[in-house]
Amino acid sequence: MKLAVVAANGKSGRLIVKEAVARGLDVTAVVRGENKTEALHTLKKDIMDLTKEDLAGFDVVIDAFGIWDPNKMDQHSATLGHLSDILSGSKTRLLVVGGAGSLYVDKDHKTMISDLPDFSEAYLPTAVGMKNSLNALRKRDDVRWTYVSPTAEFIADGERTGKYILAGEEFTTNEKGESKISYADYALAMVDEAVSGSHIHQRISVLGK
Repeated sequence: MKLAVVAANGKSGRLIVKEAVARGLDVTAVVRGENKTEALHTLKKDIMDLTKEDLAGFDVVIDAFGIWDPNKMDQHSATLGHLSDILSGSKTRLLVVGGAGSLYVDKDHKTMISDLPDFSEAYLPTAVGMKNSLNALRKRDDVRWTYVSPTAEFIADGERTGKYILAGEEFTTNEKGESKISYADYALAMVDEAVSGSHIHQRISVLGK
């Protein structure tokens, strides 16, 4: 399997590359500068400069782009829209590292985590930016996309336990009543989805056991 990880130098991107390389996959890191991942192949380009030809031949493209500047939240939709456009009509799957703020807290799917009054104001711009990009993605039936949300507590330096729970659109907790997952276990889930997942045109979520 040929796999490209876009924005591979980020925290989640590096761990996704590491997981994929450990599985023996043919991984290309798409980065703007020096490759800081374990990928043997590198494509040095800004996301917005990528072309249809650049991504031709990949079985899966994983979008690990993330930005925290509240003044640049529109870049979530812009970059994901560009990737969708250049993958439009192809067999290549697009997997997206998503956010937890857009998970629903009700069965009717009317209220998201980010809509709750106690949601952190510091994270609200990012949650809104990522929610907007997800809403735009939902309208694309020309791209074989899957959006993968982590849990409410996404732990950058957490251990890789090798276990996780696959869930859907709604906020979910494990048997301990916890909603958390490490970046390493999230990377495991993402690569599992790349290799054997079948959630085309769906948003899924993953949480630690």
